[in-house]
Amino acid sequence: MTEQDKATALRKALLDCAAGDNSGVTTILQCEGPQLLGVAYRILGRHDLAEEALQDAMLLVWRKAVQFDAAHGSARGWIYAILRNRCLNILRDGKRLSILSPADLAILQEHRQTVVPTENWELLAGPSRLRDCLKGLDDSSRQIILLAHVAGFSQSEIATRQDMPLGTIKSLIRRGLHALKECLT
Repeated sequence: MTEQDKATALRKALLDCAAGDNSGVTTILQCEGPQLLGVAYRILGRHDLAEEALQDAMLLVWRKAVQFDAAHGSARGWIYAILRNRCLNILRDGKRLSILSPADLAILQEHRQTVVPTENWELLAGPSRLRDCLKGLDDSSRQIILLAHVAGFSQSEIATRQDMPLGTIKSLIRRGLHALKECLT
């Protein structure tokens, strides 16, 4: 397929998407899929994130195809701009980025189960006012605060681990942090 044929196919694919025909996305991926994935990989440096960015970009292309205006640029440039912007948003977000591979992150996640002991937690705080204030909390609040602020678990993860409702976890964290603040001031 020549470059001119590709350009025509991409313009038609965007018109198909704008008309609600999902074959437009298929055409875009057939014409430019490997190149789009390559660009996303070069920006993000991880294959899993590049695939996610490409999928998100194709969804955005599908939704915003009616906004494409050939008078302002090529269909190819418009598609790549959407992909680039999605990749940059992922980089800005930063929550999913890590120097560790997904496999290493999974291993780390498995070992995180024992990060906060239920007994001898005082060793974490060392001899300090914080340890004394943590000692003043009830066991449940202390454990939940340590899971959140030492082990880095999200409130949802803590709710699952502790088999408690999310609202209860949020309340315990809020009250526990308030008590720690009062104790430390």
